[in-house]
Amino acid sequence: MQTKNNTEFVHQHAGHCESGVASGLLRHHGFPITESMAFGLSSGLTFAYLPFIKLSGLPLIAYRSPPKSLIKGLSKPLGVTFQFETFSSPDKGQARLDELLAQGQVVGLQTSVYWLPYFPPEMRFHFNAHNLLVYGKEDNDYLISDPVFEAPMRCATADLNRSRFAKGVLAPKGLLYTLKTQPQQSEVNPLAVNKAIAKTCRSMLAPVPIAGVRGMRLLAKKIESLPNAAPKSAAFVGHLVRMQEEIGTGGAGFRFIYASFLQEAADCVGKKSYADAAEQLIEIGDGWRAMALTTARMIKAREPMDAKHLAHLLRNQADAEEAFFKSLAKAV
Repeated sequence: MQTKNNTEFVHQHAGHCESGVASGLLRHHGFPITESMAFGLSSGLTFAYLPFIKLSGLPLIAYRSPPKSLIKGLSKPLGVTFQFETFSSPDKGQARLDELLAQGQVVGLQTSVYWLPYFPPEMRFHFNAHNLLVYGKEDNDYLISDPVFEAPMRCATADLNRSRFAKGVLAPKGLLYTLKTQPQQSEVNPLAVNKAIAKTCRSMLAPVPIAGVRGMRLLAKKIESLPNAAPKSAAFVGHLVRMQEEIGTGGAGFRFIYASFLQEAADCVGKKSYADAAEQLIEIGDGWRAMALTTARMIKAREPMDAKHLAHLLRNQADAEEAFFKSLAKAV
């Protein structure tokens, strides 16, 4: 089978899948927006410790807003509409994807990393909220623009179907999405930028035990209670590192993307204080990266396991982010 390909589509590497897909889709339709602006404008930066949601028996630790919220969050500030569709079976999902590709559309998908064969084996795990773009099909292969890869990829029909209909937490149910209406403006509105920053500050400073800086402190309390010698302790902190640095860019990576957004926001709004805040956030991101390194060394027995020290490092990050977002809120 030969399906029409969108020869005008240009693949671009990004730091994070969903913000990369969002910016790629908008750029394809003629609206120039960077990944960092898409991430910041949708208020994608957050933190949540959700012990009641399990991934492979371990609690969900999120450093960004929930799946789909980054894309949906761009609707209001940009005046665009995305159309989302899910399906009851792989056959129906494949038929709709082929139909849209035949129309020359570029289509976003939510998938499971585990079943995408172009991922190296060491990078595959059961994470069902990985986003990518499909811009064509040749014979039995879909042409994939996966933002986390430097170049476009190909994926066999059976593999993509299995990835789109994976079971478990955040099951995608064949989710696909397209841009239904294009932006009504030629550039980002400065007022929308200010509103997005204010929303992120509220999220990070929210009086909710599991969210923002309070969520970090709740997680630190849990880590502090772990016995150093127990295998389950190594499993828990290993999961912490994976959620922080591997799944969807992680704690440090998201801070760096948001810092880039603040630098763009400084020019867009005309506030030097945003550029100054960006430099502060880069330092905070470095702190997350250093914490991940220390944790990894403990897991690999290069340093003795010290749960109390890890909890101390996490509380330091919480303190730094609380001060940062209070200052940023005043700048808005």
